[in-house]
Amino acid sequence: MAAVPLEVACSLAGWSGLYVLLCRLWPRRGPEWNCRLVTLTHGVAIVTLTAYVIFVDGPWPLTHAGSENTPRQTSALCVCLGYFLFDASWCVRFGGESAVMLGHHAASIAGILLALATGASACETCAVIFGSELTNPLLQARWFLRRLGRYDSLLGDAVDLLFIVLFAGVRVGVGGALFYCELTSPRTSAVMKLGGVVMYGLAWVFMVDIARFGYKKSHMRYRQWREKRKESRVDRRLADETKRQNE
Repeated sequence: MAAVPLEVACSLAGWSGLYVLLCRLWPRRGPEWNCRLVTLTHGVAIVTLTAYVIFVDGPWPLTHAGSENTPRQTSALCVCLGYFLFDASWCVRFGGESAVMLGHHAASIAGILLALATGASACETCAVIFGSELTNPLLQARWFLRRLGRYDSLLGDAVDLLFIVLFAGVRVGVGGALFYCELTSPRTSAVMKLGGVVMYGLAWVFMVDIARFGYKKSHMRYRQWREKRKESRVDRRLADETKRQNE
């Protein structure tokens, strides 16, 4: 446990240092651009790290919820906690995040702190982080595409579709199974079960917003497709009339 604060401090310093470096390299891009680059880097790194912890190192979170933390699980949580402390500080400094997102940050920090302080439940906490961060690179890609003017394209539609499918399938679907296992596990403490309720509830709040977005965008794309189809019919009709007149 003595090494945990040092690991968290090193993680916080590392993510903060990366942000400062990016601001030096691309000062004209602005703070949010560079912060999202840090977020994208963390998303890829923590998904890779927690995937190894879950699928290779073990134990399996669906059967060992509430078990004692392993050294690799602890290190993964320290890396993630350092990032969340950096990102929460950035959000407070520059603003722009919704109350729900700030609540998600606070719940994530509290959950990781509890797992580290109690020395247990890092197993399912790493699984929650994996599921939560799996869609994060897609979310950042969507933002970068918007800033670069390439969002309204087939690539933008593909990113949105993959994001919705992964969010619904992993965070809500598989997350629901993990949530049930955590609630029914005799090893998991009551406070960690309460944290699971908060995190899964937030996932459903995001899911409702995402479903609304998906419905609106699919309806818009369908309407655009109908208009293009109508225009192509008109163009073909005019072309046929012109051909007949020339004959």
